[in-house]
Amino acid sequence: MLRIRSLTLAIFFVLIAASSRASVLLDKVVAVVNQEVITWSELYKSMESEAAPQLKQLKDSEKIQIFKGNEASFLETLINVKLQLQEAKNLGISVSDEEVKESIDNIKKKYSMTDSSFSDSLKKEGFTFEEYKRRLREQIIISKVVNQQIRSKILVTDGDLQKFIRDNKEISESGEGYRISQIFFKKPGKDEERGAIEEKATAILKKLKEGGDFGMLARQYSEDPSAASGGNLGNIGKGQMAKEFAEAISKMQPGEASAPFWTERGLHIIRLDEIIRAKSAADIKEEAKTALINKTFLERYNTWIKGLREKAYIEIRL
Repeated sequence: MLRIRSLTLAIFFVLIAASSRASVLLDKVVAVVNQEVITWSELYKSMESEAAPQLKQLKDSEKIQIFKGNEASFLETLINVKLQLQEAKNLGISVSDEEVKESIDNIKKKYSMTDSSFSDSLKKEGFTFEEYKRRLREQIIISKVVNQQIRSKILVTDGDLQKFIRDNKEISESGEGYRISQIFFKKPGKDEERGAIEEKATAILKKLKEGGDFGMLARQYSEDPSAASGGNLGNIGKGQMAKEFAEAISKMQPGEASAPFWTERGLHIIRLDEIIRAKSAADIKEEAKTALINKTFLERYNTWIKGLREKAYIEIRL
């Protein structure tokens, strides 16, 4: 019997022997969107192409199980894609071969890829060159129709911007602060045990001064949950910092580690990774404008998609 490999890595089509010379391929229709259909193989091919690298490394049986649990939600996404492409066609929006070629050339340039490395990348993702061009063409078409129908119509006035900043006070905060890491020892139950902890911290500080890796030492010795990430505490606003931390940092330069110091929680050695400068008024305004445009775009996009769905014929057959 003729064996046919599926376009997905995990899915095998059902074959029925019609004669010794032919087989019939059954590809179930999982949805109808106006005059177009979405097939089972199309759904699974799309799910696999969008899967995270970790998922792609799983066994076929494990991938099938995960895909099965996400069929319905991903089908909704594919329906929305079909509707946008159909709307673009109704509006006379298209993409030329030259535009597709230019996009591919830009991708190669951006990632410093040769023709050979680009081809190898497509193979790893499970695409033929023609399949990739088709998907890229669709993405460009959707980008065009979304820009025409939504993005180009968004206008943010100064009044809108001021109101948005008032309603989202975190944007107007200066943002001044520090990115720091720490090695931490919990406060002992007995005061007489503090000396032993201080000796341990002093020995670690000596290793740091001799060129020891802070992250590695944090993973080895720190008793804080941040130890798993090399002691990284992330960004801390200047006004949110405990006074003991603020005092230690005031004497430090980026890259330096502090002498051990106590707080009510325990003993700390901190490293100043970066000083985060305060945002200017222009920075705050630009950040707010970007956030407001993105918020408005998402709201209008969802409303537009809802409208496309309401006037469409959609039949789901999962």
